[in-house]
Amino acid sequence: MTAPRVAVGPAPRDSACRAIRSGGGEPASVDAAADALIWLDPADLDGLRRALAVASSARWIQLPMAGVERVAAAGILDPARTWTSAKGAYAEPVAEHALALALAGLRSLRQRINARSWGEPAGQSLYDEPVTILGGGGIAASLLELLAPFRVSATVVRRSAEPVAGAARTLPHDRLNEALAGARVTFLALALTPGTEQIIGSAELAAMRPDSWLINVARGRHVDTGELVAALRDGAIGGAALDVTDPEPLPAGHPLWQLDNCIITPHTADTPEMVERLLARRIQDNVARFAAAQPLIGLVDPVAGY
Repeated sequence: MTAPRVAVGPAPRDSACRAIRSGGGEPASVDAAADALIWLDPADLDGLRRALAVASSARWIQLPMAGVERVAAAGILDPARTWTSAKGAYAEPVAEHALALALAGLRSLRQRINARSWGEPAGQSLYDEPVTILGGGGIAASLLELLAPFRVSATVVRRSAEPVAGAARTLPHDRLNEALAGARVTFLALALTPGTEQIIGSAELAAMRPDSWLINVARGRHVDTGELVAALRDGAIGGAALDVTDPEPLPAGHPLWQLDNCIITPHTADTPEMVERLLARRIQDNVARFAAAQPLIGLVDPVAGY
């Protein structure tokens, strides 16, 4: 069997080339003879467009990010080719970060880290509490595994009501407010599409418990930032812990920085060091599958946009 020629762009990277060879492929230049293209720069969409024009024979394109909304919005997702993203590849560290943010919020660590005196006892436990997760993909699956020892009752909200392992119930998007109403913690772990942009707005925040925490490790544009600021200031919800924001980066002086019931991390649920190792594993697995004509992992639906 001839090893597939797998191009790497916009420039070769040792970790990607090693992963291609380990998967049974041959790293190649971006040219018309390439069978596949591994693209490593999520920000260089113009470069990706040029590479696709050159690599006209590439049947499969591997993208480095889990969320492909910018590629979809740019009109680059050609349905004539097979596309895969890194969705699921970074699920474990992102779920780990989401849990850490939830515990930090419930345990009032924002206040204690900044404290310079003993203060009043405060904090709540996650054990036996109801939680809601928006999204039914890899992050949700990893998060449900991490939450299992806490004996939470988990509701997953997704496009369909198909059951999700580890969740007590699964609801479609049109029952979102019902899912929010009882949750002590709500996690956002879903893809960004036109239908999920600002899925958390004034009505959804009003539906949440006044002691609930909103945890966002997905995309900042899932949340109406102005309405979130108002809800946090008014005590309409207990707090928010955000690894992603809108706008992003969140500028110095933004109202969210000033709120004691808001925790912000700078999109570090998956760091570059984590991403390089986990993306290499995804590349190796998919090259091996591509060489064997097997289904690829992380398939993207060009019509749905994720």
